[in-house]
Amino acid sequence: MPSSADPQRLRTLLDTWARELGFSSLAVSQPDLKQASQRLRDWLAAGHHGAMEWFERSVALRADPAALVPGTLRVISVTLPYARDNGRDALQVLGDPALAYVSRYALGRDYHKVLRGRLAQLARRLSTAAGTAPGRVFCDSAPVLEVELAVQAGLGWRGKHSLLLNRDAGSWFFLGELYTDLPLPADAPMGEHCGRCTACIDACPTGAIIAPYRVDARRCVSYLTIEHPGSIPEPLRPLIGNRIYGCDDCQLVCPWNRDGPRSATPGDFAAREGLAGAALLELFGWSEADFQKRLEGSAIRRIGYRRWLRNLAVALGNGAADPAACTALQTRLDDPDPVVREHVRWALDRLAPR
Repeated sequence: MPSSADPQRLRTLLDTWARELGFSSLAVSQPDLKQASQRLRDWLAAGHHGAMEWFERSVALRADPAALVPGTLRVISVTLPYARDNGRDALQVLGDPALAYVSRYALGRDYHKVLRGRLAQLARRLSTAAGTAPGRVFCDSAPVLEVELAVQAGLGWRGKHSLLLNRDAGSWFFLGELYTDLPLPADAPMGEHCGRCTACIDACPTGAIIAPYRVDARRCVSYLTIEHPGSIPEPLRPLIGNRIYGCDDCQLVCPWNRDGPRSATPGDFAAREGLAGAALLELFGWSEADFQKRLEGSAIRRIGYRRWLRNLAVALGNGAADPAACTALQTRLDDPDPVVREHVRWALDRLAPR
């Protein structure tokens, strides 16, 4: 590193650039992931990752940032808030079985693209100031222990729901990272502030938070509606309610989320028209072309049209026995996808006795 690129000066500049780029916080860690990687191995050994086999293939890369990006000395972690009151009120939508609940983070533009773009700008500024090559940026897109790195950087602590919590911002934010070979001053971790609270554990609709800080993904609504590729286990389907993409229950009840900041980029994360609190029947009536067009630029699009229909069928089966719902479901009885057909039949069987 050139002598003119003083590490402390660069650290001060990083805070300035972070504010200019819309990040709500930035901190630096000198990562030591031995304990975290062992917890990951224990989680995998228990099978709590479900069908997410990529975790098994990438343990070594997650455990050592320098194995993923050679030469890494520090990890710069950032947060970017999204609007927790995005669209119709979350509790209002959850309380109406005719409406579709989409996790608040997914109502707007795909966060991967937003964060990576801003992190790339941060990396270029740092590279220019230091006279070195840019580091590599990540946002939920590579084998990175994001929460643990943010904890070590002092951006917050790991809540009992396993998400990062911050005293001022709660948990309504995205995380991103910049791996760098610059010997920047590292920030100090902060203590945990959950105390004896178990609100998130008690609120989980499927009991997926099996112990403080431990989530069994196989029961998690977010996993079941996004990552799970096949048939949703029948005992869990009624518990999903009208949640068609993700789940926010553990965040909605967290005391630290009462006064968290709103999104600094409302244009990116504002709810797109026709998605926040939309009627289940309306979404179930979308053709595949509708799905592709209306969700262009959305993180939801990656689950694919058939998984979308599967989730909506479950939600319809958990609603009222509306003749219109039964008619809509019957139009999908011959869907080419066997998983969709199975969930449609289940929903019709659920509605028939009512």
